[in-house]
Amino acid sequence: METVLFRLRLPRIAAAMLVGAGLSLSGAAFQGVFRNPLVSPYLLGVASGAGFGAALAILLSESLFLLQFSALLFGILAVALTFGIGRFYRGAPTLVLILGGVIVGAFFSSLTSLIKFVADPYEKLPAIVFWLMGSMARVTPENLRAVGPFIGGGTFLLLLLGWRLNILSMGDEEAKAMGVNAGKERAMILTICTLVTASSVCLSGIIGWVGLVIPHVGRILVGPDHRRLLPACLALGSAFLLLVDNCARAATAMEIPLGILTALMGAPLFAWMLSRKKVGW
Repeated sequence: METVLFRLRLPRIAAAMLVGAGLSLSGAAFQGVFRNPLVSPYLLGVASGAGFGAALAILLSESLFLLQFSALLFGILAVALTFGIGRFYRGAPTLVLILGGVIVGAFFSSLTSLIKFVADPYEKLPAIVFWLMGSMARVTPENLRAVGPFIGGGTFLLLLLGWRLNILSMGDEEAKAMGVNAGKERAMILTICTLVTASSVCLSGIIGWVGLVIPHVGRILVGPDHRRLLPACLALGSAFLLLVDNCARAATAMEIPLGILTALMGAPLFAWMLSRKKVGW
């Protein structure tokens, strides 16, 4: 009973709530910074980079620590490359960052496909595919203690920066008029979001739609003010992913990957919000 409770159930519950809250807050922050309702936390290539890092670790070793470290390292490296591309090109900084994220994401996605092509189809390939679809099955107290503080600390910092997100969501001209350095503020918030997202991905794999849909649900409930929106996203995201994880474990005899369930639930919900004209940043 102690093993089931303290080594299996409670770490998995804590991980689901942490990842759900982190992805939801990062999604709300990204949508506010880029002033775009279709932006998700994976915009700058962190998911593709972390996916390649995890696939490479699974191919080379069976160590869970190496998998998480590699996913975190390559996720941060992917976003660093995106920012590097943005510094080489002059023009609209927001647009260049988005295009840089598309370039880096496509590059690391192709490398992940190469890893899957050369992987052993009986052992390594199924493990890579299952991890890329997202799951809490690998969570242990040890890796939760290693990664959890990054997600928790990042979400706490984002909650403190709600008023800065309000200013950035009005545009660079308004931010400058209020004495705010939009470039530095944007870089700081995106760095925090990247750390939270990369840590979430290395803990649970790639789980889509949470960071895209939950911020819109939060805006419907509490409005666009980030000082209220971010706490709402924290509560909604953690509860939503915990519910989805319970369904993934209990719906069938074999555990369903979380990425499948979040897409099945998130896509119809997002389509309904579009039909009711409730989508905006």
